[in-house]
Order: sequence, then structure tokens, then C-alpha cells
Amino acid sequence: MSGSSGNQGGPGNTGGRGNAGGQGGNSGHGAHRGGRGKGGPRDNSRRNAQGRERNRGPQRNFTESAPSQRTRRADPARLVAFEVLRAVAAEDAYANLVLPARIRHHGLDKRDAGFATELSYGALRGQGTYDAILARCVDRPLDQLDPAVLDALRIGTHQLLAMRVPAHAALDQTVGLARAVIGAGPSALINAVLRKVAARSLDEWLDLLVEGETDQTRIAALRHAHPEWIVRAMRQSLVAHGRPAAEIDELLEADNAAPVVNLVALPGLGSLDEALESGATPGELVEGSALSSGGDLGRLASVRSGTTRVQDVGSQLVARAMAAVDLGPGGAGTGEAWLDLCAGPGGKASLLGALARERGATLLANEPAPHRAKLVSQALSAVPGDTWQVRTGDGREVGAEQPESYHRVLVDVPCSGLGALRRRPESRWRRSPKDLTDLAPLQRELLASALAAVRPGGVVAYVTCSPHPAETKAVVADALRKRDDLELLDAGAALDAVSLTGDLGAGYESTAQLWPHIHGTDAMFLALIHKKA
Repeated sequence: MSGSSGNQGGPGNTGGRGNAGGQGGNSGHGAHRGGRGKGGPRDNSRRNAQGRERNRGPQRNFTESAPSQRTRRADPARLVAFEVLRAVAAEDAYANLVLPARIRHHGLDKRDAGFATELSYGALRGQGTYDAILARCVDRPLDQLDPAVLDALRIGTHQLLAMRVPAHAALDQTVGLARAVIGAGPSALINAVLRKVAARSLDEWLDLLVEGETDQTRIAALRHAHPEWIVRAMRQSLVAHGRPAAEIDELLEADNAAPVVNLVALPGLGSLDEALESGATPGELVEGSALSSGGDLGRLASVRSGTTRVQDVGSQLVARAMAAVDLGPGGAGTGEAWLDLCAGPGGKASLLGALARERGATLLANEPAPHRAKLVSQALSAVPGDTWQVRTGDGREVGAEQPESYHRVLVDVPCSGLGALRRRPESRWRRSPKDLTDLAPLQRELLASALAAVRPGGVVAYVTCSPHPAETKAVVADALRKRDDLELLDAGAALDAVSLTGDLGAGYESTAQLWPHIHGTDAMFLALIHKKA
């Protein structure tokens, strides 16, 4: 787990595809969950709605004139990070949805917003490793700590070990934060624990944690702040897609690097001029893309209008690859019908809609959840309405209801999201191997529906934001075994054809896998399945 600089611009609200949707509500100061002590649930009755500790006497109430409030105040940037961690822990919120709202609420300038972003994302990414360090410094099991106290400790630990923040400032400001939003009593514990953390550098702590350890998976998990099962899964994924297992450390490090914000100008509709004038740089992998160090992209008129969007370049590549496949004599050319079977929240749908408009095609975007279907409509609103429609319904039913109706079908199935861990720092600690098992039937049913919906001579793009073979190659292989009218097209060559480099090196055995440590993208998988005419 490498340290990061403190005041760099963060990824901001990257949008990102979320299989379960995000909870981007007001995180507040007081998202709170009781910890468990030896005798059962902890009594948190002395905490008010903001998470502050009330005075012990029944006749007294917590007030702003308490000594802790007179002597300390919460630094706004650190307060934002604390609120983000609280929302993630107590409300199962997504950091990339909560963070921009909290930054705006507290009115942070660009420098403080970058600090809050790095502190929020860094503390979440490093949680497993930081907890292992904290367990050496606390005199009780961590699950017996008040969750708000534990989040404050994680924030302090990240500042001390992985940011260019002087130790005295990290200690003083974190204790001040605790006094302001948790209470004077817990702040003494936080001060004592963080002083123990500060006694060693991150490298010294990591060496201590792995001392005497022989299990290489365990060592990698501690050093790179990933659950052990994900380390094993990623190593297996590398091999399954033709990469050496020795790349595992590079891959895990890439997951821990703060991602650059990727922009896309909708073809024929958007322009990157405004973004480039604001400091973005042209993308090197795909046309119409740019890279931004962050900031408030909502200030850009093109972003507000929806003609320029935040979208990972890996997602841009797979959408463009599907749209560009030569369907040969069986293709319809102008007048094609396209389908995005799992369209929410609409990132790929908006790009496909713009491409369809340029080529005289139409797009149906399907999304089962009504609130996410609204997001799809909003994402497509920048594209003329005669090009697209949004259907709210179960994608598994489209193939039976509209058999052989579409020339091109994108099925970006719900998945574990292992390919986007760098953009969703909390997800690595939420996911479990059970997610792979639970999602497998749905992935197969959605692909079967897509294959039923595509016309003979057409193509289905099976896409996941996960490199795990259980969600990628295994699903495709099962579909091919069940039918004799299907064949794989060369997905690696299709990606090369729409890339600026022309040589991504992502193909292996007719499918393609992008990687954060190789391509600087999310780990997107692509298989192009042609239905024989």
C-alpha cells in the first residue's frame, strides 16, 4: 500500500456503474451505528443525533458552550471526510456520491476539496491495513469501539502514514475533529492511539504486520489493503486472461492509485474545448476523450448540458467497439436497431445514443429500476429524442418479447465490480465471494435474453466491470455451449480498431480484458458474440 500526496485533486463524482445503485443522500454529522461490547450491543443513549456525546448528568444537555467546543473546532475538509466515512459505514452509501454533496455543503475551495477527497478515499481504500495497524495500538477489539471513533482513527491514521501532513497537525486536527463531532471523552482515546500510530512509518508498520508471515496472499492483502479473497480472485483473473500471476502486486497498487477523471464528448454533440481550457488533457486511448485532475466539473457548461460526460475510458472503448463491428452482408447499415439491455445509470447509453444518431440507427435503453430508468433518460436527454427510447422492465424478458429485433445489443451485466475498485474504494470491504455465486444466474439469463433479442447476422457485446473468470469467460462459454448458431468475434481487434493506439494488447482467446495497471482504465471485459446469419 503506497502513500499518496495530500492535496492532489480527487476523482470527484465519477458516476461509475453501480449494480445496486448508490445512496447519495445527505450524510450529515451523525450517521451512527452502535458497536458491540463483550456484553452485547453498546448503549449509545448518551449520543445525540449528530453523534456527539452528551454530558453524563441527566439534568444537563450538550451545548455549544461545552469546553470541548470552546477549545476545538472541526477543520471543514476533515469534517467532510469524517461525514463521508460515517455515511459509508452507517448508511451503506457510496463515497463517490456522498463526497461531492458534502464538499458543496461545506463550501470547500479546490485545494480543500482535493484534500478531503484524498483523505476520504485514502482512508476507505486503506481500511483493512489501517485496521490491522490500529489493532496493535488499541487495548480492545476494534469491533468494541464506537464506529464513529473508529472512523476518526482511520482518518488520523491515513494522514499520519500516507499523506504529506505533519504529524503534529494530523494529531491536533483529528483530535479537534473528534472533540467537535464525537465528544471530549473519546478524543482522549483517539489522541493516545494516534500517538502510537505515529511512532512508526507506514513501511515500518507493514514490515511489522507481515513479520513471520509466509502466506503470500496474506502478505499482499496487508501490504496493498485488499481482502485476501480479492487478492486470490485477481491473481486467478490475471492468469485466466493471459497475464502472468506475477503482475498481482502491480494490479493491486493500481487499485490504490487515485484515478484520473475521464471525460467523453458525445460524438456530433459535445466538445472538449471548455474542459481543455480548464486544464484537462486530451485522452491518449480513444478519440473524443480527455483526462481531468478533478475540481468541480459541474462548472463546465458542456457537462451541465450533458454533451460532455464523466465516463471511464474503458467504458468508452467497449461501447465504441460494439458500435463499430462490421456486420457484413447481414448488417442493415442505416436503419439499424440497437439495444442497451442493462442501461442504468446511462453512461454507455448516452454514448451509444450519440453514435446511433450519427449512423442513422435507433437505441432502446432498458433498465428495470424506475429511479435508475429516470437517470438513463436524463443521461440521454442531450441526444435528440427521435433517436432513443427508454424501457422500464426486466431485461430477462426482452428476448422473449422482442425476438431477433436488434442488430447490436450491449449487455453490461450486474457484477461484483472488482474491476472498479479504484473508483469505489469502499466496495472491496463490502463484497464477498458469495456475490459471485449470487450474480451468476442473473448474468447468464441476461446474456440469454440478449442472444434471443439479436437478429441473425447481428452482434451481442457481453460486458462486465470485473475480470473474474466466473463473471466473464465462464458465462460466455456456457452460452456458446448451448447454441450452435453463435461464434466469438475477435474482441481484442475490435478494441484496437476504435483506440488511438491501435495496439492495446487486451485480447486473449477472442475475448478482451482491460486492466488498470496496463491500460489505466477500469478492468472492463468484452466478448463480442456474433449470431450467424
